[in-house]
Amino acid sequence: MSRPPYDPPDEEEVRAVSEQLGRPARGVVGIAARDASGVPLVVATAPRLPDGTPFPTFYYLTHPGLTAAASRLEAAGFMAQYQAMLAQDPQLHARYRAAHEQYLADRASVAEVEEVAGVSAGGMPDRVKCLHALVAHALAAGPGVNPIGDLALAQMREAGDC
Repeated sequence: MSRPPYDPPDEEEVRAVSEQLGRPARGVVGIAARDASGVPLVVATAPRLPDGTPFPTFYYLTHPGLTAAASRLEAAGFMAQYQAMLAQDPQLHARYRAAHEQYLADRASVAEVEEVAGVSAGGMPDRVKCLHALVAHALAAGPGVNPIGDLALAQMREAGDC
């Protein structure tokens, strides 16, 4: 099993992410996506937090502007729209299921945690539950991996949010 392509964060990176979140960052194992100037957008989080809590959300959106943009999409009803697309398009659903499998593999490359085995994030593989998680995965994995995250990012760009 290969490790995702990032190094452990240094203290300055964890401090920057904590400032973005407005609280101490927990269990950060790497910066999974950055903007062009190096600002963290997404962290990879340990599948088990330092206090022992299982944590299935491996890719976590931290950038305040992107977090707000994902919230706006959710409030505008895009989760229901994307859910309907999944139900109507078997190829899209198959790609979404593959994104789920990739997410699980990425997390397993850091650690296996029995309590979250088979559970990814954002509602994958059959539901659209959290655009924040799906956008985080799309940014971390790159275009073409998470089709719903890619759709949400495209909508965010169209709205001028990123």
